[in-house]
Amino acid sequence: MSNITTGPGGKPPRQFRLDKADAKLAGVCGGIANYFNIDPMVVRLIFVAGTLFGFGSLLIVYIVIALLAD
Repeated sequence: MSNITTGPGGKPPRQFRLDKADAKLAGVCGGIANYFNIDPMVVRLIFVAGTLFGFGSLLIVYIVIALLAD
């Protein structure tokens, strides 16, 4: 009997991990891109735009993710 729980379709559930191999700072954007299966540059651009237009709020989110993940 396996200890791994499976999700829909018998696939193991996805887990968020920082992507240190594709990291520019802490690997947060690379990890988010891997989780959603998109290009890391798109995630980085979203974080930059959100930080500029959100008065730094996404920078705080980035730091929290970097500290809590992995």
